[in-house]
Amino acid sequence: MIYCVVPEALADELLDKLTAYYADDPNVKVIVDRRKSERRARGAVAPEGSVRTIRDRRRPRVPGDFPPLDA
Repeated sequence: MIYCVVPEALADELLDKLTAYYADDPNVKVIVDRRKSERRARGAVAPEGSVRTIRDRRRPRVPGDFPPLDA
């Protein structure tokens, strides 16, 4: 599913036009962004008892060296 997000300030102008434009595409849904503030504000304090962990999700490297290349 692809969401076409329209800012609330432009909803009156664009919502009907975009909905009609994407009417034939069942994979696209046009929605209005009605958020009033960011969920994760900078400097926000986590609720007491919860700890946010930041992890490195990259795969670890395989130990060892590459075999030598023949010239």
